[in-house]
Amino acid sequence: MNLLDKLNLSFNTRLPMYLQTEAAECGLACLAMIAGYYGSESDLGDLRRRLAISLKGVNLQDLMSMADRVGFASRPVRLELDELVRLKTPCILHWDLNHFVVLDEVSGDRVIVHDPAVGVRRLPLPQVSRHFSGIALELTPVGGFEAVRAGPRLSMRSLLGRMVGLKRTLVQLFLLALAVELFSIASPLFLQWVVDHALITADRDLLLTLALGFTLLLLFRVAVLAMRGWMLITIGATMKVQGRSNLFSHLLGLPAGYFEARHLADVMSRFGSQETILQAITTDIIEAVLDGLFVIVTVCIMFVFAPGVTVLVLIGAALYGLLRWSLYVPLRQASLEAIVWSARRDSHFLETLRGIKTIKLFNAQEGRRTHWLNLLVESVNRQLTTQNLRLLFRIANTLLVGILAILVVWLGARRVLAGGMSVGMLLAFITYKDQFLGRISNLIDKLVDLSMLRLHADRLADIALTAPEPRHYAPPIEEQHPPASIELRDVRFRYADNEPWVLNSVSFRVEAGETVAIVGPSGCGKTTLLKILASLLPPTQGDFLVNDIPLSQLGIARWRSMIGVVMQDDQLFSGSLADNICFFAERPDFARIEECARLACVHETIVSMPMGYSTLIGDMGTVLSGGQKQRVLIARALYRQPSLLLLDEATSHLDAENEGAVSAAIRYTQVTRIIVAHRAETIRSTDRVIHLVPGRERTLLLVKTPDAHLPRIAAERSSGY
Repeated sequence: MNLLDKLNLSFNTRLPMYLQTEAAECGLACLAMIAGYYGSESDLGDLRRRLAISLKGVNLQDLMSMADRVGFASRPVRLELDELVRLKTPCILHWDLNHFVVLDEVSGDRVIVHDPAVGVRRLPLPQVSRHFSGIALELTPVGGFEAVRAGPRLSMRSLLGRMVGLKRTLVQLFLLALAVELFSIASPLFLQWVVDHALITADRDLLLTLALGFTLLLLFRVAVLAMRGWMLITIGATMKVQGRSNLFSHLLGLPAGYFEARHLADVMSRFGSQETILQAITTDIIEAVLDGLFVIVTVCIMFVFAPGVTVLVLIGAALYGLLRWSLYVPLRQASLEAIVWSARRDSHFLETLRGIKTIKLFNAQEGRRTHWLNLLVESVNRQLTTQNLRLLFRIANTLLVGILAILVVWLGARRVLAGGMSVGMLLAFITYKDQFLGRISNLIDKLVDLSMLRLHADRLADIALTAPEPRHYAPPIEEQHPPASIELRDVRFRYADNEPWVLNSVSFRVEAGETVAIVGPSGCGKTTLLKILASLLPPTQGDFLVNDIPLSQLGIARWRSMIGVVMQDDQLFSGSLADNICFFAERPDFARIEECARLACVHETIVSMPMGYSTLIGDMGTVLSGGQKQRVLIARALYRQPSLLLLDEATSHLDAENEGAVSAAIRYTQVTRIIVAHRAETIRSTDRVIHLVPGRERTLLLVKTPDAHLPRIAAERSSGY
């Protein structure tokens, strides 16, 4: 939608516009918009924290359930396109068979929808017919609905963390900036005194005195400006380091599920919003306060010189402020859309780089390029909208300043001719007028920009307000941990309230030193179960015990120091092979590195490389084959000398000989092992087999010996655990 369409909309409806930030939350965004229409000040972030949604999205039934929890009565209807006008707006439309939008208004042959993926759109009915599936959902607030007021806004502490010495430094900056402003206020008086006193009386000594005095003031002003600039650079660097360090530490402490629900580029975009806020704190806020003080002082001086002309100048400033206020909402919406579309473009770019080999194998370069160009055009179009609006502001400001300059000179000259003021006073008034208009315009722009910070603060809140994992002391990895026993008691898990149970009433115990294989059909929850055992996912219900101690008492950090894990999607990092095996330990034990490599049957491969254990493996281990990478990952898990070893298809890329050798070597360590596997050789190397059978009432666990033939395991359903 172009700039003209946006301005024509005038945003004269109370329906807010929220853009989705996750691929599967269009339904949640639509619900947030309608809740906002009925008076709730909670935004999309608030609803996201209240309602857990699946990464797979929601269907109409799920959306009705979510609406009921918010306090809406739902009425799903099926209708034809010409019946849209009969709907109670705002309501939700099913769009493109896989999306939801909010219908705002039907006016003649035009329809206004709030699309959480794009923004506000005005579409003709023929274009709507290509998207509308014929299903709508009317929502009516009932007794359970409350016009929730927005919670307290983000504090500076939550956005930036603890900032040492911030208040004292800001006070110093303010005092220095105030001194600069005082010099600026005094400078026009030099022109007046020279014209009205030195020139008229031909007093050369007074002229020299004024020149020397104001030169000294200029030197002081330059010195203070230099000091202020140096302090701004210093405080800016300090705040950037402290603020980013605090936020990055918080980000690393967030649960793994947070990152699984978001695109990498979107997290990076939110993280980058902090820099905009830091810039505003160190510069814009101080400048806005000083501009406000300067404007007040300047207006007072102008009123002393020429009250009537000053009123005219104030009217011109008010007109510019009215223009900025009237176009604030479209500017804010365009700015938000520019941020979101830029994040989507960068996400596509990063995804393309990560999957470049697959893209080439499928000859999909052209399709990826076209998609990226579409995202680029969308983001640039949003940026053009903001740039056009800002250009409009600059043109309007220039026009107002020019008209006021002509009027002030004309009216001031008339007063001089009438004897109401001197020539020096007129020249000083013009100087003050120029300073006033420059400062008031800057103040209005700064206030608008500071109000725009809410966009960045709301995006940053997604990181800053997400609760981190519980923090406990993590002991250093120095000596071998004894084998651990674990037990699950009636553990249930699902990814969202509208999702079926992935694990339902799972209970089993693994004794210390035992080796257990977990098998079952794809999608039955094997990897999810391993993530729960590795503390990456918390159980929705039930208890998880380690050596008969609940995990909540033991602590996540301590438990993670006791386990070694190899997941299906594990990654290696840029660095040497030795670095990856010891996971970049501060004091690596090279003897243990080599021992673990031998246990993983990768030592001979490593020493055959030109640089041995110092060989750099590139980004994400790109120089290694699949089997080599898996053996290095196993060596990395063994380096921790764990109490429990969790392996999720960790030997799927190994041949039978290497897999047998790795299994025998690991068994020799007597560590407790839980293995997710499909290969018969892997399963037969275990003490027993637990077969997961998903069910509606509970997940059935069938316990088998490893000697049982694997096809028979899947067929038997009689015995349970």
